[in-house]
Amino acid sequence: MTETPKDETKTVESNPKPIIPEDQAVVTEHSISVNGRQLDYTATTGIMVFKAEDEKLGLKPKAAFFYVYYQLKSDTPAAERPLTVSFNGGPGSASVWMHMGMTGPRRVEMQDYGWPKRPPFNLVDNEYTLLDSTDLLYIDPVSTGFSRPVPGEAEADFHSPEKDAESMGAFIALLVTRYERWASPKFLIGESYGTTRAALLAEHLQDRYGMYLNGVVLVSTLLNFMTARFDPGNDWPYILFLPTYASSAWFHGLTAPEYKNDLARLQKDAEEFALGEYMLALAKGDRLTKAERQRVVNKLARLTGLSREYLLAADLRVKIHRFCKELLRKDRLTVGRFDTRITGQDYDQVDDIFERDPSYYVALGTFATQFNEYARVELGFKTDLPYEILKPLKGWAYDKQMNRYINAGESLRKALAQNPQMQVFVCAGYYDLSTPYFSTRYTFDHLGLPENQRKNVHWGFYEAGHMMYLHKPSLVKVMDDLHEFYAATLA
Repeated sequence: MTETPKDETKTVESNPKPIIPEDQAVVTEHSISVNGRQLDYTATTGIMVFKAEDEKLGLKPKAAFFYVYYQLKSDTPAAERPLTVSFNGGPGSASVWMHMGMTGPRRVEMQDYGWPKRPPFNLVDNEYTLLDSTDLLYIDPVSTGFSRPVPGEAEADFHSPEKDAESMGAFIALLVTRYERWASPKFLIGESYGTTRAALLAEHLQDRYGMYLNGVVLVSTLLNFMTARFDPGNDWPYILFLPTYASSAWFHGLTAPEYKNDLARLQKDAEEFALGEYMLALAKGDRLTKAERQRVVNKLARLTGLSREYLLAADLRVKIHRFCKELLRKDRLTVGRFDTRITGQDYDQVDDIFERDPSYYVALGTFATQFNEYARVELGFKTDLPYEILKPLKGWAYDKQMNRYINAGESLRKALAQNPQMQVFVCAGYYDLSTPYFSTRYTFDHLGLPENQRKNVHWGFYEAGHMMYLHKPSLVKVMDDLHEFYAATLA
């Protein structure tokens, strides 16, 4: 009888144990020159695993956050140095834009106008960095950059305004604890949806951890989503976007002749018309008379450069993407949403939405290339993970905002009420159709702040787009404004 041979094959586990990431950090030393002054600093780059309390498991790993922490070498004790936590928006954007475009010690070099230089692009010392005013901490939210949920944790557990604020708040508290910065003056800087996050965090950090902030910087602000959603029955975006439509048309030489060299006059007229005759016309709806409609159309055409025929066909209401396609259609050009100064060409010349935003793609390659090189070579952080610079997030849930618009302005109002010493600086670009400046003004005019707290809100306006730092003159101006803001807040 032949003996059946034994199977020498090793058994493979059908459910292998997941590998939980561990904390890792690389510390490097650097030096740059700013206004004739040498700034020596350390950069700590790494992954830190955030753990949540669990009744059965104790501290349960939830997510591995990627961060870069810059600390100025100084005789001033760390507890007396300000600390600024920075992030971008999306949701789904990594923190690279603020980090490498505006406030960090190194920045991507662009042409003064805002166009990239030739690949593979350049990275230069940022002579405008905030590092001389504050230590800097850049955080990539979960699912962006190199940040990921740990195996077994669902991305959905981090993908909502509330869950995002909770996880970011917990991680900020962890970093502040690990690096012994509880006693430091603290600031937040957020851009775009990052301003929504910053407002929610200002309230959450105070309520959950008792972490009071000295200041919040909002770059290209969106707090009340009602002001930016072109939904049926919601006329406010048409009203609040109008001054940016007008500014954009002015830049391309399409407004009425009397505005040719006077942007300020154009904006004043557009703002008054938007909140006056135009708002009343939209409010009347079908009750608007033919004569009233014609009068409004004539004024809209003079301000926006769009034809009377097009405005009538649109029922006086031009959605954002239609404006971007229509403004320069006769020239076969599309204007950018992030920056209406920037133009591109689409294959389809008759569509009412662009193929891609030309003002985003002029920056994407530059920033992606330079950060990947910078993180791995200069900062010494080694990973095979792709850096998710702007990732469409699946299932971002607005469950608590069902049948209503999210309004993070209310969180900011509560934070100011609880902490009346906190200061806010708002940065807005005139050519930004993603978060128009007039929508931001409207939001702050309706926060319901007491008169004594309105002085806590400070403004900066720039002749650029959403990413105003890509435009060299605006970068210089906004950073001058922020240095002054920090100095005044800490005085």
